[in-house]
Amino acid sequence: MNKQAKIFLAFFRPGILGYGGGPAAIPLVHKEVVETYEWMDDEEFADVLALGNTLPGPIITKLAGYIGYRIGGTAGMINAIAACVLPTAILMIVLLAPLLQYRDEAWVQGMLQGVIPVVGVMLLILTIQFFMKGKEQTGWLTASLLGAAGLLFIGILSWHPVFIIGAVMVYTLGKKKK
Repeated sequence: MNKQAKIFLAFFRPGILGYGGGPAAIPLVHKEVVETYEWMDDEEFADVLALGNTLPGPIITKLAGYIGYRIGGTAGMINAIAACVLPTAILMIVLLAPLLQYRDEAWVQGMLQGVIPVVGVMLLILTIQFFMKGKEQTGWLTASLLGAAGLLFIGILSWHPVFIIGAVMVYTLGKKKK
C-alpha cells in the first residue's frame, strides 16, 4: 500500500469512529500514528498534541494537517485532513433527517449516553500512557506534581489549558537545555 493510502486510512478510521469530536478521536489517532504505522513515538505525539491544543480550531484537523504534512508533504496534509473530515460531512448529510426525526426517542438518547463513558475511558488510557512516559523522562515526583498542578489549574481554577500546556513546554525545554 502506498504512503498516501496509508495516510488516508490512518485518519479516515478516527474520522469515522471518533464520535464525540476531538477528545474521542485523539486516542484513535494515537493508535494509528504511533502503534499501527509507527510514524512517531509517544513523546513526539505528545508534543504535537500539546502544540495542536495551543492553536485555535478542531484538534483532529490540526493533528491530521501536521502529521499528514510530515509524512507525505502537502499532498499528505490535504489527504489527511480530507480523510478525517469526510466521514463527518457524509454522515451529517445522510443522517441529519433521521436524527432530527428520532432525536427524542429513548433508544437514540441511550446511544448518545453510552458514548460518554467510552470516550472517558479512552481519554483516561491515553492520559495514563502519557503520564507513564512523563514519569520515565522526568521522574515520579515531577510527573506527579505537573499532573496535580494541571488538574488544579484547569479543573479547579478553570484556567484555559493553553496556559498550562505553554508552562509545561517551557519547563520541559528548560530541563532539556541543562
